[in-house]
Amino acid sequence: MAGMKLFSSESTHSLSFRHSFAAGPSRLVPSRGRVSLDNAKLGKLRVLAMAAKRSPKRLKYSAPRLSKVDDLVYVQVDPSGTENWKLKPVIELLNQGAVGVIPTDTVYAIVCHLKSHSAIERLRRIKNIEPSKPLSILCRSLRDIDTYTTGFPCGDGQGHANIFRAVKQCLPGPYTFILTASKELPKQCVRYGTTTAKYAARKNVGVRMPNDAICLAILEKMDAPLISTSVKWPKENEWMIDPVVIADIYGPEGLDFVVDSGVRVADPSTVVDMIGASPKIVRLGKGPKLHWMDVEDDNESDFSADELIPSAT
Repeated sequence: MAGMKLFSSESTHSLSFRHSFAAGPSRLVPSRGRVSLDNAKLGKLRVLAMAAKRSPKRLKYSAPRLSKVDDLVYVQVDPSGTENWKLKPVIELLNQGAVGVIPTDTVYAIVCHLKSHSAIERLRRIKNIEPSKPLSILCRSLRDIDTYTTGFPCGDGQGHANIFRAVKQCLPGPYTFILTASKELPKQCVRYGTTTAKYAARKNVGVRMPNDAICLAILEKMDAPLISTSVKWPKENEWMIDPVVIADIYGPEGLDFVVDSGVRVADPSTVVDMIGASPKIVRLGKGPKLHWMDVEDDNESDFSADELIPSAT
């Protein structure tokens, strides 16, 4: 995306994400925005963004609403969705095959257009996701889910609930549902490398409909879902919740844009495996356990959440 055109009449600013933290004090949250997953259960992780203090380094980035830095387009928007007009260049870039970062109702996600094979390959490279790992998709509607998966299980008249009706009540929301992929989904999203892998026969995909004003505004303007993967520190199992830090770390790796709607809370989606006989929670996150969901027994589970959908936001 070198030489990318900036779709704005506003002036650009000479900023540097790569060097913005070297001389600055520690910012926002302990350990430069890191939230460790090792010492707390996922369902109890809460980091209050409002309690974070803004340093002078961060205030420098709050001045421009739309800027281009080293071929990275950085867009700041109000999380309420009142400034969605600023998302136009982001939507155009996605349609051109860009890879960038957007907010969801849980954590930030690296995304690209589902129908851009080259963008999917770049997303895997930027996030260092092995070709054998499945990817998630952010859907605009239940119709998208019907198109790119075989759908949700239905009631069988023998006491099992109609799951589709139940799912409709919690979407959009902070859930990732693991479903069987349909033939409409690009093979790059479900290919599993060698046939010896224990999950090789599972052609699954994680689907999300986030309840976030910015994310929904972008999805509504797309002609297909977005491929998605959560933003974590490159070598650590920790979510990155500050978009400025994300731009600093992943910008040099090839990101084309970052949409900043403020610091997130490190609380990922609840992942529910819909492939088996009954829906089972394999990762409890922001979405509460509902009465029709079972909790996966770690001793009996053949697959962890990371094996099923390592990229779930």
